[in-house]
Amino acid sequence: MSDDIRIRPAEGTWVVRAGGAVLAESSNALELSAPGQPDQIYFPREDIAMAFLDRTDLVTHAKGLGEAVHFSIMAKSRTYLHAAWSYEAPEEGAARIKDHLAFEVQDGVDVEQL
Repeated sequence: MSDDIRIRPAEGTWVVRAGGAVLAESSNALELSAPGQPDQIYFPREDIAMAFLDRTDLVTHAKGLGEAVHFSIMAKSRTYLHAAWSYEAPEEGAARIKDHLAFEVQDGVDVEQL
């Protein structure tokens, strides 16, 4: 992992809302900081309503983290394509984010601290 990437416990309780419904809530989230990127909150899988996520074929790569698989969120009113991602087998230095997902903030999808 790049020395510039930091992973630490996210302070407080964090929530993800999609289409107005709570999709995830956690006081065990992690915050990842990388140069040139906004900080990202990663939620443990056990704190996410995974039944509303559908894995897509999209796979991306991030230096220092590894390959990310992407998920669409199936909300009541619409589907948010590729709105979440997870590093299923992160690089050694990023092992803390294994079994966690991050969410793309967009119209209808919000990540916020309570």
